[in-house]
Amino acid sequence: MTHPFEIGQETILPASPEQVWEAIATGPGIDSWFMGRNELEPRVGGTAAMDIGGNREESQVTAYEPGKRLASRTATADDGRFMAFEYLIEGRDGGSTVLRVVHSGMLGDNWQDEYDALRRGWPFHLHTLREYLAHFPGRTGAPVFAVAPTGERPAQQVRAALIRGLSLPSPVVVGARAYAEPAGLPPVDGEVTWADDERFEVRTADGLYTFHHGRGIALMFHHLFGRDTDRAEAAWQQWLTGLFT
Repeated sequence: MTHPFEIGQETILPASPEQVWEAIATGPGIDSWFMGRNELEPRVGGTAAMDIGGNREESQVTAYEPGKRLASRTATADDGRFMAFEYLIEGRDGGSTVLRVVHSGMLGDNWQDEYDALRRGWPFHLHTLREYLAHFPGRTGAPVFAVAPTGERPAQQVRAALIRGLSLPSPVVVGARAYAEPAGLPPVDGEVTWADDERFEVRTADGLYTFHHGRGIALMFHHLFGRDTDRAEAAWQQWLTGLFT
């Protein structure tokens, strides 16, 4: 049985409405802070698509008002499930912008777990958007995704392996320093800007590095703003897999 849901979030961003629009309403902009590789046709009726590890999800643009409002909706599945997204932009004095996000739709039988995951995820994603606009304005990030199965290890063991791999203190706290040396890439030396029970984020001079973990799995969604990023995804996949072999 399906279940309706709605999640609303609001944040003040250190950027103009035009900069925020570029970040939420273009494929390269979305790549710079959200998940996966993204495409968005700039018109009502256009396709918005996200690809994560070869898994492509599409929705249709239902509202497109540059600098003001963007909305999209997935098709309704056979069981009645769908998701809808709305972004509302409002400029403020001093060059800042208020962004309101409404994520709604219908969830399936295990709706409570899925709803809780979505509810916990949005504050993190908006934090990443804020980090992008504050520290990498006008730049386009190369998205890097990696996933590794971790067997029967409980979530805390998965987290501990990531902590060791990044030379972080335990518990991980905002402001802690992280350091790692993926093979073939420059060392990663940065500061933790987000830490909760499921994920943490590290900001360096040329990237936002995010690490997610749970029972049986570890994921990474990075956004790299430096040069020579072509080899980064393979190198980070090797680094992540190596933590659990």
